[in-house]
This record gives sequence, structure tokens and C-alpha cells, in this order.
Amino acid sequence: MFDTLQDRLAATFKSLRGKGRITEADIDATAREIRRALLEADVALAVVKDFIAAIRERAQSAELSGALNPGQQIIKIVNEELINILGGETRVIRFAKNPPTVILLAGLQGAGKTTLAGKLAYWLKGQGHSPLLVAADLQRPNAVDQLQVVGQRAGVQVFAPEPGNGTGDPVAVARASMAEAERKLYDIVIVDTAGRLGVDAEMMQQAIDIRDAVNPDEVLFVVNAMIGQDAVNTANAFADGVGFDGVVLTQLDGDARGGAALSIAKATGRPIMFASNGEKVDDFDLFHPDRMASRILGMGDMLTLIEQAEKTFDAEQSAKAAAKLTTKGGGEFGLSDFLQQMQMVRKMGPLSKIFGMLPGMGDMKDQIAGIDEKEVDRIEAIIHSMTPSERDNPKIIDGSRRARIARGSGVEVSAVNNLVNKFFEARKMMSQLATGKGMPGMPGMPGLPGAAKRPAAKQGKKNKRGKKVSGNPAKRAAAKSGQPEETVDPAAAFGGGMEPEQLEQAIKDFQLPPGLGKMINNQGK
Repeated sequence: MFDTLQDRLAATFKSLRGKGRITEADIDATAREIRRALLEADVALAVVKDFIAAIRERAQSAELSGALNPGQQIIKIVNEELINILGGETRVIRFAKNPPTVILLAGLQGAGKTTLAGKLAYWLKGQGHSPLLVAADLQRPNAVDQLQVVGQRAGVQVFAPEPGNGTGDPVAVARASMAEAERKLYDIVIVDTAGRLGVDAEMMQQAIDIRDAVNPDEVLFVVNAMIGQDAVNTANAFADGVGFDGVVLTQLDGDARGGAALSIAKATGRPIMFASNGEKVDDFDLFHPDRMASRILGMGDMLTLIEQAEKTFDAEQSAKAAAKLTTKGGGEFGLSDFLQQMQMVRKMGPLSKIFGMLPGMGDMKDQIAGIDEKEVDRIEAIIHSMTPSERDNPKIIDGSRRARIARGSGVEVSAVNNLVNKFFEARKMMSQLATGKGMPGMPGMPGLPGAAKRPAAKQGKKNKRGKKVSGNPAKRAAAKSGQPEETVDPAAAFGGGMEPEQLEQAIKDFQLPPGLGKMINNQGK
């Protein structure tokens, strides 16, 4: 959603890199570009004005004389101000002292309240609570049936005494749900109300009546993050009518410009509490302003990535895999272990989403977007076509076995060869990283396999006559010409004094070390 804004901000900050001093003109140009980027992202004008004013004031103060260089300091200021307009701190649900805690969902029709009710219930269930969904949307056709389906997917109970489709009293249903929750010991009640088509006075009064009937601990305003600046107008109308305590953004995975997310918290004074970013019941989480600001600025979101990994990865299996990598040069780590780790990574979500959370991936969006998930399916098919002994010890996979595996997985033999060869390379690298030996074969790094040993003292090469030749190009050129070093043209030391034909021949004669040349050629394929 924030790709366009992220690209514009990255281009703006790139012009500040390497500057030892930021002038007033630099600050003005940066503020102007940020203002343009925010307006193009459909952020509310009032929010943009406050945001730019805060950046200007801080950038012109003594803050730029801190430890960071001025360019980095401006990025830091923008990051902190982004966190501010997104709400400042993560806001969690306020639970009632005496259960049940009542959560009322309100918003426009089509904002995704019913689906979100199921996601919220599933999330709360994962936190150890016992939620009850209440079908108080009796106007929209099949809204009650939809909530029951969503509740079934989330594994939670739904209170739906009325069939809906225009019949029944939503206020009476909401009031009856409180008695149901107390009778069956549900500690959270989530009331799904009817959506509104714009600011509808009659429907707004219905929401007020439901609110008064259940006395909710939290009123959450559900808004589609793709509707832009109109989200602020709608939110203000709800704040004046029903009133709400927090905002839930839906469809954060959409391709809109994201102005609602950057406007609504600052404009309404209510924090964004949750964000929904997919169709699955678990595509839902707390909204962290600092992490969202980090994503917008292209700095990744490692905390969310770590949290998802902790939820997904089996600690015992991961420990066993790590132990195999640190013993016997990683020889005990087989394709079965590799497959287990790969499947756990896939449970975290699409690979493009995972890589997008890594810092520094802003410049690789096209490559990340082009990740072929089917390639991972093909790898799984190849490994599943192997026998257990072949997975545990891939070294026994000879030509005939590779042909059989290729037939079994429906791929070419070259695909099997490629997987096996890449596995051995990856296992070697992971084993050396796990044992603290570093990256293999990096020349000049002490203590690494294939690394060049550092000589005790610098020694110049000898020419054919046995005389030492300096390693300094300028000194070498001076010695060759018989002139003092100061009088030699520095360009001559690097071939600048050659005739064109001599320089061309010297370039042709230059050869990379065989190992380095091979590595570069492989990278280009």
C-alpha cells in the first residue's frame, strides 16, 4: 500500500546522503518533496501541514548538531514524526474488571466489519480468551449467515437469535447477548452492527441505541484503508455521533495510496488499534505505529518478523537442526531437515511478504514481487520423491537416482541436479556460519577457508634483476622514470602515461584470479 510513498521518500533522502552540512535550502527542498509525497498518498491536507511544520521546526533547531550526520538526523526526525501522526504508542484493549468485556464494531457498509469480527475473535481466542460473536447486523442480506461462517472458521461461538435480512430488533439482540455471555461464561462479547451508507441519521441512532444497551468497554471504528481522505470525514461523523475509542484498518494489503492510515489517527485523536491485511482469519494483528513508520521509510519490520517466526517455528525442531549444522561439518543436516525449515517459513506467509519486512529491501521490490511461490512447490515435490535414505544423505543420489526422482516429481533431471548442488553449497555456508567461522572463501579474511594469509610485513615484488619493486604505484612509476616521486604525473602510475595502443593491450592482458572470475561469472547467470 505504501510503495509509492516509500519510493518518493527514499528518493528525497538519497539527495541528503553524504552531506556534511544541511543548508536552509536543503531543508526547504526536503520539506517540499515530503509534502508532495504525502499529498500524492492522499493524506489529509491538515495532517500534512502539521507534519511538515513539525519537521521544519525540528530540522532548523540545534538537533542537527547531534552525533548522527545531518542527513541521517533528518530521516530520524521524519521517522519520529511519522510515529506521532500514526498514534505514537501501541494501544491495547482495555478489559473490563468484571467480565464480560464488550467490544462494539461500527463503520460504513463494505468496510469489512463482519470479517474483521471473526479475525478479532480468533486473535482474542489465541490470547487465551473466550469470545462470543453477536449478530446485530439485521439489515444487510445474509449478514447473519456470513458471521456464522466466519465464526466457524475462527472456532468461536456466534449468538444469532434472529435470521436478519431486514427482520428483528438489533438492540434487543445486543441486550440479550449480555445475558447469554454471563450464563455461558464468555469473557468477551463482540457486537457486529449494521454498516451505514454515508452519514445516515437513522442508522447512526440505531448504533447509539445499541451502544447504550450494552455499555461497551471499547467502541472500534472499522475503516477501509483504501478510501483515502473521506475516511477522516466519516470518522469525525462517527466520533460526533456514536463516539469511538479506537480505529481498525482493513485491507492494508491493498494497492491504494494509504492516506487513511496516515490521516485518521492524527485527525480524530483516536489511536489505530488493529490492522487487517489479508483474507485469512489470522491476517490480523495489533497496530504498532513505530513499526509502520519503519516500513514506510524502507527500514523493514524485524520485530514483527521475529514475532511471526516465534509463533510459527517449532523450537525443538529448530534446535535439532541447529545441532546438526554444528556437528561433523553439517553433514548430518539432510534434505528432510531442510524441508521442515522451509515449510515452517512458508507458514509465516508469502515469501514476498517475509522478504519485504527485511531492512534494506526497498530497492528490491520488483525482485521480491517476482518471487515464484510455485518454485517452492517444485522443490517440495522433488524432495518428497526421494527415499528417506536419499533425504538423509543426498551424497548417494547418483545419476540413475536423479532420473527416477525427476520422473516422480515431474521435473527435468537438471532441476534435481540444481537442487542437490545448491543444497550442498547452502549447507556448507550455514554450517560455517553456525560454528562461527564466517563466510567461506572470502579472500583477506583471517582464519577462513581459502583466505589469504596476511604477511608479517609488507614486501615489494622483485623485478627480473632481483631488485625490489615498490607496491606504491606512484613510487614505482618514479623509480622507472628516474624522476622524484613528487614530479611524476599520478595518472602515469595507473597507465595514464601509456600510448593508447599500449593501454588497450594492457587491458586485454589483465586477468582476474581464476576463482574470483568464476564466482562473478556464476553471479551473472
